[in-house]
Amino acid sequence: MPYRRLPNTDLARLRAMKTAYSMGRELHPTELAFTQSTYTKLELFINSFETAVQLYHDAYKRQAESSAKYVPIAQRARLYVSHFIQVVNMAIARGELKANVREYYNLPIDEGKLPSLTSDQEVIEWGQNIIRGEFQRTSEGRPPIMNPTIALVKVHYEKFVDQYTRHRVLQQNTSRTRSELDALRETADQIILSIWDEVEEHFEHLTPADARERATQYGIVYVFRKNERRENERSPLVH
Repeated sequence: MPYRRLPNTDLARLRAMKTAYSMGRELHPTELAFTQSTYTKLELFINSFETAVQLYHDAYKRQAESSAKYVPIAQRARLYVSHFIQVVNMAIARGELKANVREYYNLPIDEGKLPSLTSDQEVIEWGQNIIRGEFQRTSEGRPPIMNPTIALVKVHYEKFVDQYTRHRVLQQNTSRTRSELDALRETADQIILSIWDEVEEHFEHLTPADARERATQYGIVYVFRKNERRENERSPLVH
């Protein structure tokens, strides 16, 4: 026996509501297979839901486009911060610099390993440390670290921070629009369920096959199980 499948995506919800709304606009209230009160709820709600869906999709698209630009910029900044610290550690290992030079960069004096640069926040933190520390060190008359120079590190670091800030704003916009859409989904599902229940009740005097045919005009989706045939189905509707 076929069963009806309620929409489980936003586009499917919109499609179901638009189909029912179209029927409500075309038919006189006395001919409509669901109540006028339900139609009024649908009419007042459908535009808000469609707008929320569009806003979320737009925000998500902008975030995805930003990610495509952001990822390589973040990787390059991480690379330059990492290389600068490695150059300092290698100079210490060769005896060209004393271990206490690490204090300028907030690095542990007795450790020659790289700090964690896995997260963007860690890159931001250590980028700040080495830029501030290197400028302080050179301002005291000490020779600059080369290959890469702190000026080159700073160029890539600042580009990364700028893109990070923009990307975070886009992520927050996506999160906000998703939350607003989430809050509307329950209402959308309740309205669709009311419409579908009322439509099926309106056509329950017909044969199951005829009732399903009429109900699908209102957007109700029926799914036939394997080997089922519409023309031979004469069982009551499944709710």
